[in-house]
Amino acid sequence: MVKRSLLSSERGQLELFRAHGTALAPRDAQDLMAYPFFSLAKSRRTQPIDYAVSGVVIRVEAVAEHGMATIWDADILIWAASHIVEARDAGLRTSRLMAATPYEILTFIGRGVSARDYQRLKAALDRLQSTTIATTIRQSSEGRRHRFSWINEWVERFDFQGRPAGLELIVPDWFYNAVLDDALILTIDRAYFDLTGGYDRWLYRLVRKHGGRQRKGWQFEFRHLYLKSGSLSPFKRFAFELRGIVHRQPLPGYSLWIEIGPRGQTLLAFAPVTCGQPVDGLVPSGTSPIVPSGTDGSCFQEPKAALTQDTQAENPAPNLESNTDSNFGSRDRRVEENDAQTRDASIAETRDDQ
Repeated sequence: MVKRSLLSSERGQLELFRAHGTALAPRDAQDLMAYPFFSLAKSRRTQPIDYAVSGVVIRVEAVAEHGMATIWDADILIWAASHIVEARDAGLRTSRLMAATPYEILTFIGRGVSARDYQRLKAALDRLQSTTIATTIRQSSEGRRHRFSWINEWVERFDFQGRPAGLELIVPDWFYNAVLDDALILTIDRAYFDLTGGYDRWLYRLVRKHGGRQRKGWQFEFRHLYLKSGSLSPFKRFAFELRGIVHRQPLPGYSLWIEIGPRGQTLLAFAPVTCGQPVDGLVPSGTSPIVPSGTDGSCFQEPKAALTQDTQAENPAPNLESNTDSNFGSRDRRVEENDAQTRDASIAETRDDQ
């Protein structure tokens, strides 16, 4: 927790915005959903994340005392984004200086409200404040990097009896400006907070961002997803985790399946599922005939086969919101005309990674 005098800190220059309510629609910033900004492990991570693809550069650094902010800590940023957007849409004045009670934050993100949960919340705030990011995303000059922490500072407030009365925190302008831009914010399924695995949470955010609500969905190569995850695990372990997610189908509102591309590469494909409308395809062996999608009510999804041979000449329709980041464009028809022996060898090599 940062301790500064009121006059020397940002708090003395910002108008206080009081967040209210726990029943708002959760909103997330697309940049945070698409790129590796958080640790996916619950164990303490101090090794930096370095990502440089297609002109986008990101470096995330942590301190040994607290470790890197995790994908679970990012729930606090989802809480902040949701309240800022809701207030703005209601015509209310918002600010980077936000106030709320721990109960309000914990309830919104689906956590318990015990003393232990409160201590975990404070630990998450410490990680968000001590983690630093340098990125070229949304910078006007080529190569220019914006450096910030997820929370500039935070403080506890106490009542006259010395009991905790609430929290105040300041989000950085890089994050705040993204939240105020409608084009950079997406509503997410509240069932996201029920996802317990780091890979599950990371993949849902990426799928929601890139897959959108297009019926034909989108695809990514396993290798490209590995880069976008920032994971410290070896690639084979990462691929094993992805296949496990495809088998379990835990992502609310989306169906996942695996395809083999025209060059023998392994692809993760995904598409939105409409409640009450099963996805065409076969249920993988060992999977329940009806697999809950994770959404509320009676929304179920029937996953496609766990591994399919891709014979389409073109990708599913691109997500126009994010297709500039995709690693897999129109397929080369000539590749698909290769002889069967070459194709079979490529597929066998890919399956060896399993």
